[in-house]
Parts: sequence; structure tokens; C-alpha cells
Amino acid sequence: MPHVFVNYRTGDGEQAATTIARDLSHRFGEGLVFRASESIRPGQLYPDELLAGVRRSDALLALIGPGWLDAPDPARPECRALDNAEDWVRKEILEAISEGRLVIPVLLGRRTERLKAATLPQPLARLAYVQSVRYDHQQASTDLARLAEVLSELVPGLEEHDAAEPSERPVGDGGTSNTLTGDGDGHIQARDVTGGVTSTVVRDAHGPLNTGPAAQHVHQPRLEGEGATYISGDNKGGVRHRFGERR
Repeated sequence: MPHVFVNYRTGDGEQAATTIARDLSHRFGEGLVFRASESIRPGQLYPDELLAGVRRSDALLALIGPGWLDAPDPARPECRALDNAEDWVRKEILEAISEGRLVIPVLLGRRTERLKAATLPQPLARLAYVQSVRYDHQQASTDLARLAEVLSELVPGLEEHDAAEPSERPVGDGGTSNTLTGDGDGHIQARDVTGGVTSTVVRDAHGPLNTGPAAQHVHQPRLEGEGATYISGDNKGGVRHRFGERR
């Protein structure tokens, strides 16, 4: 089965990594997306599992946020993490490249710029020439769909599942179906109902009630004082008023 490895740097892209991994798992199936904090079980050796996860994958998503390039090395804060050969972000990407896996840079947010070869460690310089995609949380739905589409096109055998299994899909032509049972009071409220309505049951209606396909208008004017008049419907015979003296 095809797999996707999510590569990210803690403090720069873990939130996006969680969102992307869960969305792809929902689309492609559980167990097909590797994210370290979820895919490595307690008791397992994470160095072995990380590299095995990369080798088992068909594509690696390198999540690159605004702090990815210049993140400091925890062991030597005066140096960049990327310049450390033991940096796991770097090791995972290089492992994927050496194994001939597809590597896709994912730029996080609107302001993260494409990588430049001159700013990267020489072993990672090729990332600057790899076509990237963008993920912005402000348009997450669109960007996640685009990322899934790219993976489906580039990774053989990776296919999105249907949004719902046949048994979970609505019955009929996409309309709304409601059932009200029992003898107690109750009501059903619906919006944008399509399809046929077989029956309508109304109990204890107080106020205006509209039902049926034709345009209907209900007016309830407030009538007060002597001589107040309200006319509704067709009036063909005329209306005459005669009032006495004011009291």
C-alpha cells in the first residue's frame, strides 16, 4: 500500500502537520500517513521508526514554515539546526532523496517564500528547484483538497475514499427526510427541502402557517380604535363606512 510521510520541524510546523496528516488519513485511509507523534508507538525506538517510515513511504511532505530555515540547533543555539547532520528534519529529507522517494515542499502560510539554493546546506540545495505547494490555514479546505489531488496524481495506487459509504448516504434524490412519531407535541423545522412531501401533520398551531408549493402571504395587522377596518381577499362589491359623531 502507498504511504505518505509528513516531515516537519517542532516549533514551526507541528500544528499544520497534525491538520494535514489527519485530513490525508481521512481521505486515503488510516495507517497510510506517517506522522512521528502518532505513528511511533510507546516502547519503539524513534530513530529506527523514523527512517523505516521514510523508506516505507512513497512520498515525503516537507512542511516549511516561516521559522524552518533559520531555526536554531538545540545543542548549539548559535548554529542553524539544518546545518547539523544529526538534525532529524534534515535526515528524513535526505533519506527520502537517497531512497528515490518523491519529496514535495509544502510552504506554510501566505508569507513563507520559496527556498533558495544559496541559503540551504549543500545536501539540501535541490529542494530549491523542486516544485512546491502551499498550505494556508485561512483557506484550509481548498489547500488540503489541492494537496490530496497532487498526491493522488503523483503516487500510484493512492486514491481518495468516497466521502461516505453507500449505507451512510442520504436516501432518495438528496432531499430532506424527517419522521415524527408519538402522540406528544412536536415539530420539524427544515430549510431548502427538495423532493416530494408525502404528508404534513400540524398540531396546535398558533399563528400563521404556510404549506404547499404556491406563494402564500399571511398578514396580521394590528387593529385598534373605533372605525378600524381590515379587508382581505377579493372585494367586488365595494365598502362603505358610516360613523356617528365623536363621543
